[in-house]
Amino acid sequence: MTEPTHDNEAHGGALGSRLNWLRAAVLGANDGIVSTAGIVVGVAGATADRNALLTAGLAGLLAGSMSMAAGEYVSVSTQRDSELAALAQEKRELKEQPEAELEELTELLERRGLSREVAGEAAVQLTERDALKAHASVELGIDPDELTNPWNAALASFLAFTVGALLPLLAIVLPPSDWRLPVTVCSVLAALVLTGWASARLGAAAMGPAVLRNVLGGALAMGVTYAAGRLLGAVGV
Repeated sequence: MTEPTHDNEAHGGALGSRLNWLRAAVLGANDGIVSTAGIVVGVAGATADRNALLTAGLAGLLAGSMSMAAGEYVSVSTQRDSELAALAQEKRELKEQPEAELEELTELLERRGLSREVAGEAAVQLTERDALKAHASVELGIDPDELTNPWNAALASFLAFTVGALLPLLAIVLPPSDWRLPVTVCSVLAALVLTGWASARLGAAAMGPAVLRNVLGGALAMGVTYAAGRLLGAVGV
């Protein structure tokens, strides 16, 4: 009976990690859709030239995807550095004052609802098995075997943003001139419905408000940039 329980917990932890990655991918794609749609719709408000639209869309795609990747790399690298520093400090403390660290682990387990006797026994067993991993998990909330990888995070953000940005870019340059704007707007709004639904589903949140916020935000972005493009085009800028 004990082994299935542990297996389920392991699968649950892995599932939670995968859901976090999926949620980040959905949000990255959503950013790519909205930001690139805003750029190409804004340019479409000023000109119908296909080359101008393609250039602006590609520039927005590349700039956005690289910015997302760089930002994610820096953020996750900072988090990883903090985790490594915390683990190094914990390792020193375990070497210099093992008794105090054992008492600290016992108290932490007590706070989680164990009796003093059970917490002390559990602390001793965890320390004998892997003291650093025990303290990292209970005290710091870190798994030393699964530290965040900044390169994976950067690549995931780059790909997610790129995939999202391709939709408005293709929608604005492939159709005939008269159909570009309506096709782009409809495609973007449909995609935002999908990403709003997916983010709500992954976050176990209400779908209606999430989808509505997503669609209204995207529609507002396109409306503002299109108006700005029309204004700049009218004055010949």
